[in-house]
Amino acid sequence: ALERPLLVTYSHDQRGQPLTHQKRQSRSRPVTGRGATKVPASARKHKRLRPKTESSTGCRRHRLFVDFKAVGWNDWIIAPSGYHAFYCSGDCRFPLADHMNSSSHAVVQTILNSVNAKVPKACCVPTELSAISMLYLDEYDKVVLKNYQEMVVEGCGCR
Repeated sequence: ALERPLLVTYSHDQRGQPLTHQKRQSRSRPVTGRGATKVPASARKHKRLRPKTESSTGCRRHRLFVDFKAVGWNDWIIAPSGYHAFYCSGDCRFPLADHMNSSSHAVVQTILNSVNAKVPKACCVPTELSAISMLYLDEYDKVVLKNYQEMVVEGCGCR
């Protein structure tokens, strides 16, 4: 597991209302709409069209940012405002390369799939996960620091 330094400070500088009071007020507001944030067309990334190769379609880690405001959790999560969770996606085709981090079962299953299409292919899944630390308000409006295990995909493989 990766060791990551963490320093958390929590204070009130006497300007404005304390953060816990601001969070409490935001919880009492009615929620409208679906909570989805629209991304302007100018901000979207455009992918160049290119032929798909094994490297672009094979099992690998992809970017995924979890924005707590977008999912409506910003009224109780103080920090971080979001995090890079990543996800695994891609093909697990025969023959499985060493970098696919495959189990022996996945290798056998992939071989069987190559001769019998009724046997499903191995799946691209997280093989290594790491934790994140979160500062949040509990049900009593007390500030809590908690380390949540298995929140960030560090590696993917065919299983």
